[in-house]
Amino acid sequence: MSYQCPLCHQPLNFVSLQWRCENNHQFDQAKEGYVNLMPVQYKRSKQPGDSAEMMLARRAFLDGGYYQPLQQRVANLLTEVVPAEAQALLDIGCGEGYYTAAVAEQLFRSRRVAVYGLDVAKGAIRLAAKRYPKVSFCVASSHRLPFADASLDAVLRIYAPCKAEELARVVKPGGLVLTVSPGPRHLYQLKEIVYQEVKLHAEDTEQLEGFTSEMTEQLAYPMSLPGEQAANLLQMTPFAWRASLEVHNSLATETAFACETDFVIRLHRRYK
Repeated sequence: MSYQCPLCHQPLNFVSLQWRCENNHQFDQAKEGYVNLMPVQYKRSKQPGDSAEMMLARRAFLDGGYYQPLQQRVANLLTEVVPAEAQALLDIGCGEGYYTAAVAEQLFRSRRVAVYGLDVAKGAIRLAAKRYPKVSFCVASSHRLPFADASLDAVLRIYAPCKAEELARVVKPGGLVLTVSPGPRHLYQLKEIVYQEVKLHAEDTEQLEGFTSEMTEQLAYPMSLPGEQAANLLQMTPFAWRASLEVHNSLATETAFACETDFVIRLHRRYK
């Protein structure tokens, strides 16, 4: 399967370390192995996506294994539901590739399927491509996916924004979208030290137009974090923007910060 040109929507062909369409739009393959398919006119800022500090904090936290139960559940679930003849799966908002690589490793054991990772943050994709060379990574907008109509067998979307109509465009009839969103009590204790008034996450009742909902399940478990990892967790969340320096410093000195996880996993199937 080929990428689609983000400018004219024609197929891109890989020639001499470049992705090129018939209209001669060209996108260089980086030395790390990814391709940047985010034209400058589509950027909303100079460096879209998460900051370098957020990316490094997230990688350190994820490498600590604290979200491994979610990683393994997602990988196992996709292995169960993605058909043996599947040709392509995309992880939208893949970040540094923590979930993407686990899904790819599971799928590659039993089938020949191309696994793609997409994120708007160039720094995150660079990190992902260097660590996980068996996955095809690209810098692109989740609102303008660089893939042809009905070209993907499955999509993984963990927290990442993407319009339902764009998902419906790229997913094959009968194809799947697996989403993960925060449950009501996700990181409740972290919110308690940042906000004066803590509210539960709103119940996610998302219904993707063009899809039927096949499954909903909750994954929740407690964590006990050393101060350094608690600070990394804060840094990788939107709560970091509201946290004072005192909160950051206090959290970093914790010996065992207790915090809940609460994930909602949903499986959607494209109408045939």
